[in-house]
Amino acid sequence: MEKQKLPNATLILVFGIVSIVTCCCYGVLGLIFGIIAIVMAKKATAVYMANPEQYTGYQNVKTGKILAIIGIVLNVIYLGYVIFLFATLGMDGIMNMNQELMEQYGM
Repeated sequence: MEKQKLPNATLILVFGIVSIVTCCCYGVLGLIFGIIAIVMAKKATAVYMANPEQYTGYQNVKTGKILAIIGIVLNVIYLGYVIFLFATLGMDGIMNMNQELMEQYGM
């Protein structure tokens, strides 16, 4: 019997990578991709564990899940930082900080 590719294995890997790459988008966008990748990985793992000899690509699922967990942690840290900045400096303080940085680096 020919082995099938595990459903959504590549997509889980891509979402795990995207969750890390987009962690600087205020921590929200990457968090969404990370959570989706974790949920999809859980479903793919259940399908694989039911009949492991029928599927290939489980390594992509495991890698994507690990990347999604790392992405979620990075996004939560960055989101906490953004919330801290808004709580302490407010919107005006953040805009002034950005303007000072732009002036400093001549942008």
